[in-house]
Amino acid sequence: MTIQDRVPALQAEYGIPSAAIGVLRDGEITEFAVGVKNVETGEPATTDTVYQIGSMTKTWTALAFLQLVDEGKAALDEPVRTYLPEFAVADPETTAKVTARHLLDHTNGIEESFGDPGEDDDVHERMVANIADAPQVFPLGRTHGYSAALGYAILARITEVLDGKGWDDVMRDRLFVPLSLTSTNTRRDQVDESRAATGHLLRSPAEGPVVTPMDYLPRAFGPGGGLTSTVREVLTLAQVLLNAGTAPDGRRIVSAAGVREMQRSRVPVPDPYLFGPEWALGLIVCDWHGETVYATDGSTIGQNARLRLLPDRNTAVVVLTNGGPRETFARRVFGELLGNVPELPEPDPGLKLDLRRYEGVYERPGTRYEVSAGDGGLHLTLDVDPMQAAFLGKPARLTYELLPVSPTHFLVPPADPREDPRTVAIYDFADGAARYLHTNCRVHPRRGSSTSSPART
Repeated sequence: MTIQDRVPALQAEYGIPSAAIGVLRDGEITEFAVGVKNVETGEPATTDTVYQIGSMTKTWTALAFLQLVDEGKAALDEPVRTYLPEFAVADPETTAKVTARHLLDHTNGIEESFGDPGEDDDVHERMVANIADAPQVFPLGRTHGYSAALGYAILARITEVLDGKGWDDVMRDRLFVPLSLTSTNTRRDQVDESRAATGHLLRSPAEGPVVTPMDYLPRAFGPGGGLTSTVREVLTLAQVLLNAGTAPDGRRIVSAAGVREMQRSRVPVPDPYLFGPEWALGLIVCDWHGETVYATDGSTIGQNARLRLLPDRNTAVVVLTNGGPRETFARRVFGELLGNVPELPEPDPGLKLDLRRYEGVYERPGTRYEVSAGDGGLHLTLDVDPMQAAFLGKPARLTYELLPVSPTHFLVPPADPREDPRTVAIYDFADGAARYLHTNCRVHPRRGSSTSSPART
C-alpha cells in the first residue's frame, strides 16, 4: 500500500480536512493532496492549495538575514544596537549585548511585551519601540526559550533598515523573485483566496472539524509566522538548504558558508524530545538514531506545516494540513515515508525524585503552569486561555500527569484524543528548586525565582 493510499485513513483518524504532502529526492519532487480546503464549501484541496506555514517562516527570514551577512552589511555577533541605535529593553546588559545570533537561536530571553503594534507597514518599527520596558524571561544566553514573534520581528527591522524597504519587499526581492516563487506571500491581502486553505479546529470527534474563528495571525507575527505557501514552493526552499545555498536553477541564494553556519551554530534545547535536542539558526536539529535531520515547523490557529531535511539522503519531506493535531499526523507520515523516526520516550517508573524541588507556579504573561505533588507523583495544571476554552468547550483548567523520563524530563499523556502527547523539561536547580519549565519550545520561569543570574553566552 502506497502513502497515497494510507493518508486518507490517517486524515480521517485525526479529523484533518486536508493534507498536502511533498517529497523531494535527488532534486525530483513528488506531491499529492487529499481532502477539502474548507469543510463548509467542500472544495477539494490540490497540490496548488496555499497553506499557512506559521513559524516555518522563521527559516525564510533567517535566510534573508544571512544574505546580508554574506554581503558584509550585517554580522551575526554584532550587537543589535549597531543597526538599531534606538533599541532598548529593561535589562541594560541585554540592551547592550544581544546579537542577531541570540535572536536566531532563541537565547535572547526578552519577554514578548510588544503591546499592539497595529497592522500598518511600520509594525516592526513599532514593535522595537514598544519593548523599552520589556523584562527578561531569563538572562541573555542562559537557556533556549522560543520567541514566537518578537525575536524575528527585530531581525526583520534590521533588514528593513539595511535594505531601505519593508520586510515584505525584502522577502520578495531577496527570496521569492530569485526563487521564481509565485504562490508564497507574506501578507494575507496577497493570497489568492480561491486557492487558500481554511484553518479548522476540533471541538469533538463527533462534531468533526469546524472553521477556525481566527483566519490569520496578526501582522506582528509576520517575520516569525506569517508566510503562506504550497508544497512545491516549500520544497524549493528545501532545495536551497540541501544544495549548499543554490536554487534548483543553479542561482546562488546564500553562500555555502552561510548554510553551514545556519546548520552548525547550535544551542541545546532543554526539552530535546518533542522537536529536537538542538536549535540552530532558523532550523531545529534532530537526531534520528544517529542521523542528523533538520526541521522547520509552524502552526497557526488551525493550520500546520512540517518540513524535514535529510542531507545524508538528499531528501526532504513537507506536510501541510488545515486542521488536526500539530504533531501526531505528521510524525506518522514521516514514519511511513522515511522510517527511523524517533518515538517519544517511555517513562521510567523506577526513578525516585524529590518532588518538592519541582513544585511551584511557572508562568509568563498569558500562560500559567502549576506543578504539584500528589498520589506519589507530579501533576501539571494549565490555565486554559478563556477564549480558547469557550470555543473548544474545554474547562478553564486542565490537569495532566507528569511521568518522569529522567530527573529533568517528563512525558505528558494527552487528556483527550484531540491532543498530542508531549514532553516537558523542568530544570536548572541552582537554587535547590527548579527555576524553569520548558514545553513546546517555550520557557516559563518559576514564580519567585531570580532571572538575574549570570548570563551563559
